[in-house]
Amino acid sequence: MDASLGTVMIYARNMEKTADFYSKYFNFQTTGEVVDGLVELLPNSGGSSILIHQAAKSIKLGQVAVKLTFHVENVTKFKSELSELGVKFGPIHKANGYEFSNTKDPDGNSVSISSRAFRHQ
Repeated sequence: MDASLGTVMIYARNMEKTADFYSKYFNFQTTGEVVDGLVELLPNSGGSSILIHQAAKSIKLGQVAVKLTFHVENVTKFKSELSELGVKFGPIHKANGYEFSNTKDPDGNSVSISSRAFRHQ
């Protein structure tokens, strides 16, 4: 049986701030409206949608068990553009034919930009 990843749910202390982060810096579309306890973000260029859910006080945020990786052709350029907007990335790492760099969202969740999907093998 086949399955495809359709949605990533992110628990957030401040739903509006987290939705704004992904909308502003990663070009997801959202009304910002809370429907059924969720804020939905839709990708402009395909891929999975994101649902932002209000985190209970008992949830420990910012664990590294999951990392959201966004595919970008030019990591250096994308990092530079977002850095000018205030997003702080770590160093660019070179791997087997691709590059990546890491940051955190407002809730401390790991986020990566990577050119792996565009590498030539």
